Amino acid sequence: MGPSMTVPLAPLLLRLSAAAPAVAVAAPRLKSPAAAAAAGTVHGMRWAVGGGRSRRRCRAAVVEEAGAREDGVLLPKEGDDAAAAAAAGRYDWKEEWYPLYLAKEVPDDAALPLTVFDRQLVLWRDGDGVLRCHEDRCPHRLAKLSEGQIVDGRLECLYHGWQFDGEGKCVKIPQLPEGAKIPRSACARNYEVRDSQGVVWVWMSDANPPDDRKLPWFEPYARPGFTDLSTVHELPYDHSILLENLMDPAHVPISHDRTDWTAKREDAQALFFDVTERTARGFAGYWGRTRTPHLRNLLRFQAPCVLSNTLEYTDKDGRDQCFSAQFLCRPAGQGKSMLIVRFGSTVRSPIAKVLPAWYLHQNACKVFEQDMGFLSSQNEVLLREKVPTRELYLNLRSSDTWVAEYRKWMDRAGHGMPYYFGHSSLAPPTVPAVVEQAPAGAVAGMSASVPAKGGVGTVHAPNPTNRYFRHVVHCKGCRASVKKYTSLKNAFAVLASAAVAASILAATKQWKAVLLAASAVLAAASYACDAVLSLITTNFIRTHRRL
Repeated sequence: MGPSMTVPLAPLLLRLSAAAPAVAVAAPRLKSPAAAAAAGTVHGMRWAVGGGRSRRRCRAAVVEEAGAREDGVLLPKEGDDAAAAAAAGRYDWKEEWYPLYLAKEVPDDAALPLTVFDRQLVLWRDGDGVLRCHEDRCPHRLAKLSEGQIVDGRLECLYHGWQFDGEGKCVKIPQLPEGAKIPRSACARNYEVRDSQGVVWVWMSDANPPDDRKLPWFEPYARPGFTDLSTVHELPYDHSILLENLMDPAHVPISHDRTDWTAKREDAQALFFDVTERTARGFAGYWGRTRTPHLRNLLRFQAPCVLSNTLEYTDKDGRDQCFSAQFLCRPAGQGKSMLIVRFGSTVRSPIAKVLPAWYLHQNACKVFEQDMGFLSSQNEVLLREKVPTRELYLNLRSSDTWVAEYRKWMDRAGHGMPYYFGHSSLAPPTVPAVVEQAPAGAVAGMSASVPAKGGVGTVHAPNPTNRYFRHVVHCKGCRASVKKYTSLKNAFAVLASAAVAASILAATKQWKAVLLAASAVLAAASYACDAVLSLITTNFIRTHRRL
């Protein structure tokens, strides 16, 4: 994908350098360290230093640690750990903004259950349409407020009907005697949320008010004429595994071969990397393909869970253009993550203007399915082995620089997280993951509204291998498409049957032929609608490309 791409589909915009058009590429506008520090004062974009010792099991007993071995294996220098730890300071995962949802996808008439690490939250809109967020727990008997409903602009617990206003204050208890006062302690814990550039963010701190300087801001998305394709995906592996995968451009030609006409396995090659920033809140730098060195992408990781990849260039008419991908990866509990992915550009392909949104969305789903099998297994190995990644990974300088940088950043910040796996240190989860057997709230309602597969009697339980539950329940547009194509499929099937019946009763051969031809066309239309439904809601089955 690149300036000459035909469809802004993505397997991931990290592959922007795949195209090689005759354009003059302008280097991305990366701030100097001083300017970056100043910008951090406004948007909280401060970054974290990397380093750490390297040791390998089942390899040479003595390894020279001088930056890189001759075989290209990354080896950090001695002494980097202490300096980086001192520069990073104390990190606290709660003193951060986390991406909850796309604002346009938040229902107006239902509450959404969401999680950040192990914190269960409920997001909803009050009677004025204002976004509200509370702990997903009724103070009465701990029932989930997300299983309740919105009544007269208030959130009602479905267990006993207690109602809460936007600040979490209980304003109605049906069981109280007439004239009795509602207890002051009958309130739901409130969380501050912001709608910034179409994304809902939540501030997780217990002790401090929201720090708007830390609220991420993406400059390309504020440019005139900049358009984006944004989707939400629920994925069955840890958010650190997801981030690591998204900052790994080397896997794209292999894992996503021919997925959207841009990724080709024969394009797999050595990559170049230039780390230009390491500070307390992440890192940044350039990368590209050695065969097309003039196309340089700017990648930036911002704590705790924001990754951006931007390619800026000058087109043949001398105009500055920009392609950008934003990956907002929320930790949704052990072995679970929620991804908001946004692909945007200052130019839009004519083909993209005519393709339906559901097609672009299902293609994005296909990309994450292609990664899902091995990422889930990677998650399992980390939990089972319980050793730092330097004991398990063989990182290559020509492909894995960002992965190594990220895991070394985890070494700096991990002490302030509930659990983490760093390059040279780790803190595994101390308690087993809680697996809920019953879907709750708006997601349950959306899941049960239309069967993902099957007909009468279909069990509507979330299935992480099904596109319906990983994406469609979080996307108003795709749910509307499922409803529309289901109705069309049924209508065409009924009309086809009616045409066959009419052909039997027809008096002449000509009318019989016409009606039978019509029934064939209608049956084909019904089949086409079913094929669309399958694309949107299909169960994932891992297939390997045969060479």
